[in-house]
Amino acid sequence: MTLNSEDLINSILASLDRVKFISVDDIPNIELYMDQVTTFMDERLKSTARYPGEDKILTKTMINNYAKNDLLPPPVRKKYSKEHVLLLIFIYYFKGILSINDIQTLLGPITDKFFQKKGDFGLEDIYREAAAMGTEQIENMKSDLKEYYNQAGEAFPDAPEEEKEFLTKFAFICHLSFDVYVKKLIIEKLVDEISGAKKSSDSGKKE
Repeated sequence: MTLNSEDLINSILASLDRVKFISVDDIPNIELYMDQVTTFMDERLKSTARYPGEDKILTKTMINNYAKNDLLPPPVRKKYSKEHVLLLIFIYYFKGILSINDIQTLLGPITDKFFQKKGDFGLEDIYREAAAMGTEQIENMKSDLKEYYNQAGEAFPDAPEEEKEFLTKFAFICHLSFDVYVKKLIIEKLVDEISGAKKSSDSGKKE
């Protein structure tokens, strides 16, 4: 790879280090008003925004829409619990690739079975496990990205020299986009399986 290519891939890998799940222990144990929730989310996730300082991570309108679409249980006396915040973090990551209906299908059972339920296993445990898997995935992704970029650099060997830098980036984007496309298809199939199983269960209960 050229020096410019090395700078680019190193910059991408460095940006992955800024993608961090919010720790459960960093979420206040006290109930928060909506303004406090949006401020907390903005502070903790602003590094993942495309345009930090300009893009809003979470707004009052978003929270109200999530509650309206049954993605988020309503607040109690206008206050949101720690578990509300955990669900909002899940929604933040899901909304970039899934529809509102798909997110509701995923989070509905989680909310029904684990939101503010007493017992040895709850929503915090689910979030901790998901965050741990995500953190491990980021580390594995770094080696994959290097390989993808190397492959992109070998694409279009007969292209004009002055166009190779752009075409390398284009090939890299194509590779990543197809990877996302295929994974999105798999996710949607899994969501449909969950939705189908839920409908069968609901139908059985009615009978």
